[in-house]
Amino acid sequence: MCDGYDEEYDCPILDEDRVADELDNQMRECGVIVDYHGCDFFPERWFHIVFVLRTDTNVLYERLETRGYNGKTLTDNIQCEIFQVLYEEATTSHKEEIVHQLPSNKPEELENNVDQIGRGR
Repeated sequence: MCDGYDEEYDCPILDEDRVADELDNQMRECGVIVDYHGCDFFPERWFHIVFVLRTDTNVLYERLETRGYNGKTLTDNIQCEIFQVLYEEATTSHKEEIVHQLPSNKPEELENNVDQIGRGR
């Protein structure tokens, strides 16, 4: 489901239309959870609730550095968190009342987030 390769970010380029087409039938079922780092290309009708996980930038920096991110990829991810890019994208792409932010800094928060997402908030 890739549409080429991005040399600058050293990663495949996602074919968003193909992904949406492939998931469309599965999304007609209830209880499907989609985990992705963006939402602007997914049809609004797919979701009754959207969660945006938020992380303090110092915690995020350490996580990404541990994963081997560096240079532009690391900088862009930190800037996206600072400027709340994904939260803004979610509230622009979906009704604001269905978008919820959850902290994702510590293991205890991860457990709480799994519970909240499983309950649909």
